[in-house]
Amino acid sequence: MSNRRSFIKSSVAGLFLTQINPVTELFAGVDQKSLPDAQQKSKLRFAIASDGHYGQPNTPYKEDHQNMIGWLNEAHKKSPLDFVIINGDLVHDRPDLLTEIKRDYYDKLHVPFYAIPGNHDHADAALWKSIFGREYNFSIEKNGVGFILANTSDTKGTYLPPNNDFIKSELEKFKTLQTVFVVLHIPPHIWVPQNPFVDGPETIELLHRYTNVKAVFHGHDHSLDSVFYTNKLPHFFDSHIGGSWGTTYRGYRIVEVNEEGKITTYQVNASKNPVLNDTKF
Repeated sequence: MSNRRSFIKSSVAGLFLTQINPVTELFAGVDQKSLPDAQQKSKLRFAIASDGHYGQPNTPYKEDHQNMIGWLNEAHKKSPLDFVIINGDLVHDRPDLLTEIKRDYYDKLHVPFYAIPGNHDHADAALWKSIFGREYNFSIEKNGVGFILANTSDTKGTYLPPNNDFIKSELEKFKTLQTVFVVLHIPPHIWVPQNPFVDGPETIELLHRYTNVKAVFHGHDHSLDSVFYTNKLPHFFDSHIGGSWGTTYRGYRIVEVNEEGKITTYQVNASKNPVLNDTKF
């Protein structure tokens, strides 16, 4: 496993240079304590974080979550967020802890939050809905931007492609919108050998069919905090909230959409200093 993670991290730089979208710009970052104001007049601004692994033995999971809630509330105070998305693996093989993590941590966010399950959550659909008030697969529209959030696992933790029938129905519903984002915990594409993703060519083809799908957001691999591409469609990662492995820092991603549809996203190194991989497209 450690060799795979090292290979992925070392491969990102080369992929970034060879497959970067020519309209994408990269910028240096700033630290959590001096987060930037919104870089444009935004009609929508949100944060996305993943992989808390609450309850994982021999990890400071309570401290990790206290810190992340504080950092996200600080970011909201600096420049208001519309909501936060938690992209899977909220808990570590302990669905009995989902109520606790919602009550003691995510309910203390100063903005609404939405969550989808990851492969370590092991919650069935009824339990998930009873706690978070949403189905495994759901969509929302906020300020004219569509979001499709889809499950990529089951109660055994199997790695699965998303339900393409659901995604297609929601893409059709949102086809008049200028901007649509898709949120999937496990990526449906294998970019490099020995990675823990799913080969889902049907999903990728479906996403490419709709030109208003502007980005896909993934969790699952804690060592990734950058961007991969399928054709010109960017797939963003956001490091991790907790867990026993991954980037040396804890972080999250900020996404802004302005009135003209211009998108800015950057990765925040919340436990250290810089904002990483600031991208405009």
